[in-house]
Amino acid sequence: MLGALCVAATCNAAAPTFYADVLPILQNRCQECHRGGAIAPMPLTNYKETRPWAQAIRANVLARKMPPWFADPCCGTFANDRSLTEDEIQTLVTWAAARAPAGDPKDAPMGRVWPLAAAGLVAPDAVLAMPTSFAVPDKGSVDYQRFVIATGFSGDRWVQSVAVMPGAPAVIHHVVVYIREAGEKWIEGPSTSDLLAVYAPGSGELTFPEGMAKLIPKGADLVMELHYTPNGHVVMDRTRVAVAFAKAPPAQRVISLQLVRTDLRIPPGDRNYRVNVWGTLPNDALLLGFFPHLHLRGKAFEYDRILEDGRPEPLLRVSRYDFHWQLSYRLAKPLLLKKGTKLSVTAWYDNSANNPLNPDPSAEVTWGEQSAQEMLVGFFDVAVDPAVDRRAFFIRQN
Repeated sequence: MLGALCVAATCNAAAPTFYADVLPILQNRCQECHRGGAIAPMPLTNYKETRPWAQAIRANVLARKMPPWFADPCCGTFANDRSLTEDEIQTLVTWAAARAPAGDPKDAPMGRVWPLAAAGLVAPDAVLAMPTSFAVPDKGSVDYQRFVIATGFSGDRWVQSVAVMPGAPAVIHHVVVYIREAGEKWIEGPSTSDLLAVYAPGSGELTFPEGMAKLIPKGADLVMELHYTPNGHVVMDRTRVAVAFAKAPPAQRVISLQLVRTDLRIPPGDRNYRVNVWGTLPNDALLLGFFPHLHLRGKAFEYDRILEDGRPEPLLRVSRYDFHWQLSYRLAKPLLLKKGTKLSVTAWYDNSANNPLNPDPSAEVTWGEQSAQEMLVGFFDVAVDPAVDRRAFFIRQN
């Protein structure tokens, strides 16, 4: 039975050990966040780091709180699925109950390589930082802050892996990194510009499949947009973005698209308010993954492909959206979408007193930048011909 305590004197002899049984699970399910330089508060990369947390690990996996993963198993298979199997849960629970034996270090698997690991095996090719630090005040609402970062790249750079590295994650709601091409002067990101990366709580580094990459053209700058949320302390932030370059020009270019609904009017007290938005693809594209984004009233989110007969085919269903863990979902097998494919995203909101995050159940909620307002943004990545940029993708081809 899950959670059963091991009390016999000989339990340790048959119990799972850290090196042989626990470390492989941590590498595959947990170390995306629990490693040096990543977002979790403690690393879990070796026995010394992990042993003090054995009972906390046991409690959190039994409660299904960790690792965070919200894609319903009904719909889609994802390469970055962190969810534990029943066998993995049993292994962690039994190991903790047996007083967390180490076992033989020779049983340890090879260490997992993270392309942009701050304290890992592979260094990024470039780390680009905000030009100055920003002082986040202790209270109040902070307007979106935007910083221009000169890349200094002498030629085109194809990005295989990218990670936003928040300087003060406790006060950062999200970061969007836009690519501003040479000669452009805008500060607020226009809809025609591509995104290099999006960060929110729960985000990790992103590596595109082999043969696919994002382009930072020669002479381009990055524009980093930050949404800060004061937490009672004045905090200094200087967020960075790390990139690793593709070893060769890719066969396909990755671009980020989004479906957005801004005319939100969520009634006060409504426990299950539904909003939908859809669009059609102007050209063929290979669908790679999703990143749903809502605020504090967000309850659930779904991406659908609308079939020719009008029926929705769910591609991703998140029936329990968590504002504090905003995850990306990368398809295990990219999906070819033909020109004219209709994509739909649907969000549900809980604006009632039953929602513990709701700042004001009596308020009608509209679109806005602050967390007490709401958003509906369905980001998704697609791969296209390397010569096609985001602007060209929206020019319909015959």
